[in-house]
Amino acid sequence: MGGGNGQKSKMARERNIEKQKAAKGSQLESNKKAMTIQCKVCMQTFICTTTEVKCREHAEAKHAKSDVYACFPHLKNDACKKLISYSTRKHLTRLSLFFLFLYAPSFAVYLPSKKMARLYPLALFLSFLLTISPSLSTNSEGNALHALRSRLSDSTNVLQSWDPTLVNPCTWFHVTCDSSNHVTRLDLGNSNISGTLGPELGELRHLKYLELYRNDIGGKIPTELGNLKNLVSMDMYGNRFEGEIPKSFAKLKSLRFLRLNNNKLSGSIPRELTTLKDLKVFDVSNNDLCGTIPVDGPFASFPMESFENNKLNGPELKGLVPYDFGC
Repeated sequence: MGGGNGQKSKMARERNIEKQKAAKGSQLESNKKAMTIQCKVCMQTFICTTTEVKCREHAEAKHAKSDVYACFPHLKNDACKKLISYSTRKHLTRLSLFFLFLYAPSFAVYLPSKKMARLYPLALFLSFLLTISPSLSTNSEGNALHALRSRLSDSTNVLQSWDPTLVNPCTWFHVTCDSSNHVTRLDLGNSNISGTLGPELGELRHLKYLELYRNDIGGKIPTELGNLKNLVSMDMYGNRFEGEIPKSFAKLKSLRFLRLNNNKLSGSIPRELTTLKDLKVFDVSNNDLCGTIPVDGPFASFPMESFENNKLNGPELKGLVPYDFGC
C-alpha cells in the first residue's frame, strides 16, 4: 500500500511539472504572437499595438535611406483599406441622397388627402436633414482640420486621406477620435510637412494631444490654441515657429507636456505659465528668448537644460531685476 501511494505521488508530481512547462510554453507563445509587427529591414519586432507614428520614428532613426513602407509594409495595406473605406462611405452617402430624391415623390400618391399632401415637401426636407445630420454635428472639427491642410504643403501625401466630404474626420490618417467622434489626438510629428498654423485649430475643443514636432512649420503660434482646455501634451519642437509664446497657454490647465524647443521663438517666457500646476515637462531650449526664467510654480523644478541656448539672463531675481530684463 505504501509503495502504491508513493508511486501515485510521483506520478502526480510529474503531471504538475508537465502542466507548468505547458503553461510556460503557452505564455511564451502568447508573448511571441503579441510581437506581430516586424521591421523588414532590420527584423526588429514590435508589439502589435505600436502606432504608425512610432513605426515612422523607427524608420527615420534607423533606416533613413529606406521608405517607411519598406520597413513596415502593413502600413501601406492599412492605408489602402482606409482609402477604400473612405470611398465606399462617400459613394453610399451620395447614393442615399440620389434615391431619396428619385423615389420620394411617389410617396405623395399614397397620401390620404390634399392636406396631407401639402406636408410632403416638409417630410422630404426633414428626410434630407436626417441624411446629412451626422456631418452637420461633427463638421466643425473636420472643417478645422481641412483648413489646417489647406495651409500646409504635403510633398509626401501624408494627408491624402483627409477628405472633407466624409461624415467626420475620425477615419482620416493621423487623427484619433473618442467614442463620440470628437477629435482627441493629432499625430503629424516627423511628417515632412511645411506651412503655417491658423486659428481654426482652436476649434478642436476635445483635443488632448497635439503632435507637430520635427517638421518645417513656421509663422506665429496661434493664440487660439489656448482654447484647447483638454490638452495634455503639445509637442511642436523642431520647426520654424517665430514670435512670442502665447500668453493664452496659461488657460491650458490640463497641460502636462509643453515642448517648443528648436524653433525661432522670441520675447520673454510668459509669467502666466507659472499657474499651470500640472505641467511636468517644459522645454524652450534653442530659441531666441530673452528676459529671465520664472521660478514660481512648476518652474521651480525644471532643469536649466530646458532653457539653454537662448538670450535668457538666468532665474528671475524678484525685486532686484525686471522680469523681462534684457528684452
